[in-house]
Amino acid sequence: MRASDYVEQAWTNLWKKKLRTFLTTGGVVIGIGALVCMFAFGQGVQRNIRDQFDEMDLLNYINVSPRHGRQPEPAEFDPDAPETYSDTVPTGEPNKPVTVLDDKFINELMQIEGVEAAFPEMRFPAQVGLGKEDRFTFIQVVTAKACRSGLIQLRAGQPYASDDPNEMMISDSLLRRLGNTKPETAVGQKVEIRTIILDFSLASLMRMAFARGDQRLPISDQRYTFTIVGVIERMGFGGPMPIRSDVYIPPGAASRMRKLVLTGVSDLFQPAEQMAGYSTVTVRVASPSQVASVEAKLEERGLRTFALMDQLDQMQKGFIIVDMFLLAVGMIGVTVASLGIVNTMVMSILERYREIGVMKAVGATDGDVQKIFLFESGMIGLLGGVFGLALAWVVSFLINQVVNGFTAGEGMPFIQYFSFPWWLCLGGIGFSVSVSLIAGIYPTVRAARVDPVVALRHD
Repeated sequence: MRASDYVEQAWTNLWKKKLRTFLTTGGVVIGIGALVCMFAFGQGVQRNIRDQFDEMDLLNYINVSPRHGRQPEPAEFDPDAPETYSDTVPTGEPNKPVTVLDDKFINELMQIEGVEAAFPEMRFPAQVGLGKEDRFTFIQVVTAKACRSGLIQLRAGQPYASDDPNEMMISDSLLRRLGNTKPETAVGQKVEIRTIILDFSLASLMRMAFARGDQRLPISDQRYTFTIVGVIERMGFGGPMPIRSDVYIPPGAASRMRKLVLTGVSDLFQPAEQMAGYSTVTVRVASPSQVASVEAKLEERGLRTFALMDQLDQMQKGFIIVDMFLLAVGMIGVTVASLGIVNTMVMSILERYREIGVMKAVGATDGDVQKIFLFESGMIGLLGGVFGLALAWVVSFLINQVVNGFTAGEGMPFIQYFSFPWWLCLGGIGFSVSVSLIAGIYPTVRAARVDPVVALRHD
């Protein structure tokens, strides 16, 4: 018999018992639909997270900072023995000097293959005043080259032309808090920046010594005037560039200001050699695939690196665990459906006991009988996989509409919570057929063992 003959006969036999075939196939549809729907949800979450990272262009960045501090000497652990330290870096090379993150180092970074840009991470607190309004914020030092690279989106104006003038770019959100709701009118306006400095001068210490009541801290301020040349969009966490401030100024202007540079609490405990440079340098690579190679070259120099790409890899490992959990839950429905297939096929054998005997009497082999019933169970799996995939898509569509209908009132954008990649669609159908064939093994073996003599005597 040809394959088409087996398919035709299998379909004819299934069509004779429409209700039973419908109920059995329905069990497969529900089981496969639930399994595919849960996997699609997991894939949708992963896709949304990845798209957010890609949209904000954060996977291309590496934060670089020097390793410093004393490292314990490797030795056998003795709780009573005093600890010994040496000034070594994790590479194991003794007395290797700590790399200073200065302008020379940044120029060296630009020579590494795959590096597109490098700029220091320097921020300091300040009071920004425009007209009668002022706000406390953090000012970040960004080079003119980084601003002109297209990584910052401007709503009005343009980036500052060089690293020297007292020019600044301000975010539209801070501009609104300062009372200006029209970015176009802000370009060219003068802004007063008042920095905070620690004043340990003799006069300041004398005032502290003779102060009564309200004790004064050794803090003073300095005032500087800057001109707004551009208004930028504040784009959530970092935006396309890992910048977390509302005001950006060039390095030349920043070097002339007295200020308290405080990127983090760790800056208060930096060694003297690191204070000569920057606490952190941000590196942008051309592609996320080059992050690992650039990180390896930086770590060879004894530097500490951090990239969101590494965190994404850890998240993907967690997603695998979630997928396995969803698979275990979905397999419950598939197992129930496979038992339904076994029951249907066994009942079909009992009802067609005499028919099996006739086929064997006219020359059908055990293999022919097995193929007939395997094609029947496989057809149930194929129908269940196709309609199960359709059911999963319909359910996901309804859930998306309902959830986004609620979130639309909160001003949130439409989010596609489910994802159906091609491998999931084909895999769902293939898995359904495979499970159905496995479930049909026992009934087919039982059908092949039917004795034609006994079957022909069967009423």
